[in-house]
Amino acid sequence: MEQFNKACDYISKIAWDNRVFGKVAIQKIVYYDVRGKFDLSSQMVVRAIGKVAESYKIDKSILHSFKKHGAIVYDQRILTFKTSDEISILTLECRERINIKYGTYRPLEVKRVKGQADLIFHNNTFYLMVVVDVPDDKEIDPVNVIGIDMGIINVATTSDGIIYFGKKCTSVREHYSKIKAKLQSIGTYSAKKHLKRISGKERRFKKDFNHCVSKYIVQTAKDTGRAIAIENLNGIRSNSTVSKAVRASIGKWAFNELGSFIKYKAVLN
Repeated sequence: MEQFNKACDYISKIAWDNRVFGKVAIQKIVYYDVRGKFDLSSQMVVRAIGKVAESYKIDKSILHSFKKHGAIVYDQRILTFKTSDEISILTLECRERINIKYGTYRPLEVKRVKGQADLIFHNNTFYLMVVVDVPDDKEIDPVNVIGIDMGIINVATTSDGIIYFGKKCTSVREHYSKIKAKLQSIGTYSAKKHLKRISGKERRFKKDFNHCVSKYIVQTAKDTGRAIAIENLNGIRSNSTVSKAVRASIGKWAFNELGSFIKYKAVLN
């Protein structure tokens, strides 16, 4: 990973100096040079060139540099699944077989793995981000509709009168807001590092909560043979004529995420 990203930095500098940002054009200039300097396989060099070219598609106004432990994109030539829990992955020396672990939410079927995979390094752990083709379930002919209203105090309320309270969410948000305000006022390197870490914790809490709520709603609709109608919240942030505290709450809660979780879970179920 470190060698791959060093190569990306080298490729990026040449691309920037020559003002050449297309994948094919960059490859013509650097391919053999990168292979010799960084001891990468042919396909790994191609992936590094691809990563640099993709980054310049977004912004060509500055020289791009790559983090030491930035993600590597693998395709089927340099990473293959042998079983559902074992991969063969190319390293600098050889191909190695490595066991992988994954969550039990949905068992992995090797035949459904599609396209490339991203290897990332986060909190001293490697994660393999894999695209999986999952078939949609058959649509039902609904006998009725369950309506969902979303809010701050009550995150979701169904037309059955079931309320998913947001009290815990509010307390967590207020807790992190106080800590972040204090860290921002300090402004040191360690404070910024701590700020980044707790922002990740807050985000994961919200995501987990939205997953749980959406799961219960979809399961209820499925068990009772009903469709789901979600309140349209477009423009809720710009149209808010409320206090600063409430406006902050509206801005920080992921309404759209909850709605999208309900939608994709409904399609699968």
